[in-house]
Amino acid sequence: MTKEKFFPSNVAFITLISACFIVAIFMGLRMVFGLFTDFFVKDLQCTITEFGLAIGLQMLMWGMFAPIFGALADKIGSGKVTILAACFVALGIYLLYSGPNTGIFFQINLGLLIGIGLGGTAISVQIGAVGKHFPNKTRGMAIGIVVSMASIGYFFSPIYTKYALSTFGWEKTLNTYLYFVLFGMIAAIFLREVKKEKNINDGIKVDNQTLPEALKEAFNHKGFILLILGFFVCGFNITLVSAHIPMYIQERGFEIWTAAAILSLIGLFNVFGTLSFGYLSGKYSKKILLSILYFARGIVLILFLILPTSTYVAIGFGVLYGFLWLATIPPTNGIISQVFGTKYLATLYGIVFFSHQIGSFLGAYLGGYFYDQYGSYDYAWYLSVGLSFFAAVIHLPIDEKPLPRLATT
Repeated sequence: MTKEKFFPSNVAFITLISACFIVAIFMGLRMVFGLFTDFFVKDLQCTITEFGLAIGLQMLMWGMFAPIFGALADKIGSGKVTILAACFVALGIYLLYSGPNTGIFFQINLGLLIGIGLGGTAISVQIGAVGKHFPNKTRGMAIGIVVSMASIGYFFSPIYTKYALSTFGWEKTLNTYLYFVLFGMIAAIFLREVKKEKNINDGIKVDNQTLPEALKEAFNHKGFILLILGFFVCGFNITLVSAHIPMYIQERGFEIWTAAAILSLIGLFNVFGTLSFGYLSGKYSKKILLSILYFARGIVLILFLILPTSTYVAIGFGVLYGFLWLATIPPTNGIISQVFGTKYLATLYGIVFFSHQIGSFLGAYLGGYFYDQYGSYDYAWYLSVGLSFFAAVIHLPIDEKPLPRLATT
């Protein structure tokens, strides 16, 4: 596919590249805090439950502020919102290593501040901006490209963090993260907007709908509610893994290095997964793709739990789960834009994403809670498997047809 056929305009190309850099940086940063667990426990005297609570709070704030930043981005521009949100991330990281950082301050720094910042920097605002530049036929692929760049961050961040922790210590490692945040803020300058009269939805112009009308319309649509429930499961699945896989690896008796390897492999193979499902979203039913994804997650988790402890099992899990990691985003975002249009895409996706982060909160918190209560993560994994099969079923009744107003406006 040539640039002329794929990109509707040069502005679309610039926006896509900018979003890719931003997502790679901030999604990479949110992936690595599990590698700090031992340092936080030893130096800050926090328990595994307190760490899980902080990560859960971070996920919850991320989700809570995603629709807020999304609505703000729809109003004043995605670039400005990204820069504003990045300031929260920078402040949380800075205070985590140099300010008051124990007890309630640990929760505020790692959970509240960084979580708020992720609401405007980690994917939802950026794919909302990109989605507005592309028609339905190529929107899934464009979003898939952006999401796949999160994989670049996922792949390199654990490798860099593992090296930096052993070389510099955890405080200096956090300090270096501020430079990555700065690069993300610079990239946000080039996150461009679509003019209202040129908002793309396969040539259909929808300019008169107000935000309250859009929200009422979405919440009265069964498919939107089912997407909210499905993305809750997605959040539970992936945050349980990202927050607790380092400790679970030790519990199962895997080699210690396999924790970083799994996180890196998840990042690497997420590239192939998101690009594949982004491409397929433009050709096949998006709800069927989502059902397949969630069902496959359940099967992979079962295999990981029952197969013997070995390096090959750990690597296989990283590869397979990585392929399924964020591949849910292109079809989920695609259904929203296909059914409701793109005018309030960042806001509507932000609401669905909030449900994702409620699931993320529970995945992070319950993982730590079950471990401290029962000395094992098994109950958290069983719950994750059950939720995966639940999500595979509930996507099937979704009506993917565009609303009548999109054909008549």
